[in-house]
Amino acid sequence: MNIVVAVTGGIAAYKSVHLVRLLIKAGHEVTVVPTEDALRFVGLPTWEAISRNQVTTSVHEDVARVRHVALGQAAELIIVAPATANTIAKMAAGLADDLVGTTLLATTAPVAIAPAMHTEMWRHPATQANVATLRARGVAVLGPDSGELTGGDSGPGRMLEPEQIVEAALAIVGDRDLGLRDLDGEQDLDGLRAIVSAGGTREPIDPVRYLGNRSSGRQGVALAIAAAERGAEVVLVCANVDDSVLSDAAQHPLIRIEHAGTAAELGAVMRSLADDAAVIVMAAAVADYRPVDVSEGKLTKESGGLESIELIETEDIVSGLAARRQPGQLIVAFAAETPDDHAELLARARRKRERKGVDLLVVNEVGWDRGFEAAENAVQVIGDDGAVVATASGAKRVVADAIWDAIAEGL
Repeated sequence: MNIVVAVTGGIAAYKSVHLVRLLIKAGHEVTVVPTEDALRFVGLPTWEAISRNQVTTSVHEDVARVRHVALGQAAELIIVAPATANTIAKMAAGLADDLVGTTLLATTAPVAIAPAMHTEMWRHPATQANVATLRARGVAVLGPDSGELTGGDSGPGRMLEPEQIVEAALAIVGDRDLGLRDLDGEQDLDGLRAIVSAGGTREPIDPVRYLGNRSSGRQGVALAIAAAERGAEVVLVCANVDDSVLSDAAQHPLIRIEHAGTAAELGAVMRSLADDAAVIVMAAAVADYRPVDVSEGKLTKESGGLESIELIETEDIVSGLAARRQPGQLIVAFAAETPDDHAELLARARRKRERKGVDLLVVNEVGWDRGFEAAENAVQVIGDDGAVVATASGAKRVVADAIWDAIAEGL
């Protein structure tokens, strides 16, 4: 098989020497395409000696063969290892300012990337968004692993070992629908039907005003994408989620999007879908109250204004779903709390899980600058008997995968 190994400028480039050796020993034809920065870590003679092929970083060499596109056209598989944060960003933007970029744009072959960077860079919202974009386009993301990093740091961001990359990358050849695969782990949700709600409901006061909350829907959308990438068929029910937040989910072949505005509308949609789902994840922030009366026209100071609003409780959607659950159905609720301390946070979560009758309750502490409208989140998942079955913090996609791990264990 004709394989291109693109090597970018990170210290993990030294591992890619062994990666190329393993591919050669397995009988594959390997062309190494390094960036200029990569050659600062491992020199050109090493790549030529290991691959037994000419190596260059320039789009201006071998012009007669149109090398800057010929490599991508001829490739049957492309592996980017290590894939730095910079490279991932350039791939997501479609930049082609070097031979690696032109090769990637010119190929129709499967592409796998092995990220390698410091934990803060991996968890940065920009990197997470870029990775989500690449996944949506069908790029297989292999890793990263968690462990010791350069400089003595430790955490997620370590490139997978060459043997792991070879095994995972070769496994995808022939499966062009890479958007349906999560090569960080197994397809443990393959064929599962799930409903995930996201966003925040809005309860109208008049045609221009409403009672609402600050939920952006990012955590719910991340949950939908994470489930789909593990093989689940997902209906994402969105309550007032901006299109920019939905862009990646809207492109995923295993995600169908439904919309709702108020708590009553959200409840109706969820009930209409519930019977066909194995898992229901109620991540949307639902208003607890709505105005008793809604004005048909805008309330103005000139017309007397509004001295008070009489409120009435909205329906408890997740409690209703739990009460009429199908046999074997797993239901997950969310709780956003502003407790005095950690013990109070868990106490509230345990009471709420019991009161709502759900299988799992995901609780997160929110505030003026935490939880809502933030790029990161920190949650704890409460299971049977009030036990904490999972904790997670970091980018909302990272949190989403941890929640699905707990759900998979529950199933």
